[in-house]
Amino acid sequence: MASQLQKSKLCFIGGGNMAGAIIGGLVAKGSIEKQNVCVSEPWEANRAKMAATGVRTTASNVEAARDADLVVLAVKPQVTRGVCRELAAAAWADRASSTTPLIVSIAAGITLQSLKEWFQLPDGRTPHIIRVMPNTPALLGEGASGLFAGDDVSQAEKDLAEALLASVSKVAEWVDKEELIDVVTGLSGSGPAYFFAMVEHLIESGIGLGLTREQATRLAKQTCFGAGKMLVESSDEPAQLRINVTSPKGTTEAALKSFEASGFKETVDKAVKAATSRGKELGETLAKS
Repeated sequence: MASQLQKSKLCFIGGGNMAGAIIGGLVAKGSIEKQNVCVSEPWEANRAKMAATGVRTTASNVEAARDADLVVLAVKPQVTRGVCRELAAAAWADRASSTTPLIVSIAAGITLQSLKEWFQLPDGRTPHIIRVMPNTPALLGEGASGLFAGDDVSQAEKDLAEALLASVSKVAEWVDKEELIDVVTGLSGSGPAYFFAMVEHLIESGIGLGLTREQATRLAKQTCFGAGKMLVESSDEPAQLRINVTSPKGTTEAALKSFEASGFKETVDKAVKAATSRGKELGETLAKS
């Protein structure tokens, strides 16, 4: 399907960090023909960044999307409704049903129902739509993404979306219920922040016990990087990796018992549930606004 992606005309509505990461990954891997990519972005500085990669740019959403085979909706949730309605009214009304573009939305919290409503063409048709929840490590080509497709999306269209995300995501997981996209948000979408918060506290603990900030920072960063690499490259489950480093009556066991006494498992569970619930709330709020 990578060859199909290379033949496709791609449009990015929004030229921010995530769109830039996807385009950068596609260009680096030679997965696209640069002249087949057009980015619509209102800010001149962002257009200049996109243009530097060799793709076409414009300030007009309609111009960018008119002939596209695949449209990546990468705008802020608060402006998504207006952008969708603009495109539905002016970009594709004269295109046959079989040639309306596939929509890949990375607009956080916007439900498929809302997108279908806002993208409805004057004759009642709606493009096929896939929702994606990426995460910020995608900026380094190390992302994890969750995807949900409408019932009308074909396998070929799913393959096309996967090929697109392969430029920035090492993991792309399809979910069969839309509400699970909110769970993906709570786990991997917001997950990098949990990881960063843990590193923050490790550093502060080290400083409090006598290390310099520089020493504590270097040690904490490399420890977490190394542990993450072990997670990815080892065939062992995370629990087994934890057991492997935990000697009976040793220092690690003392720390893990402290975690347990403080309700660490419950704290993590509450955090993921809170983010999941907030994702659902945002979708409901934006649908009404």
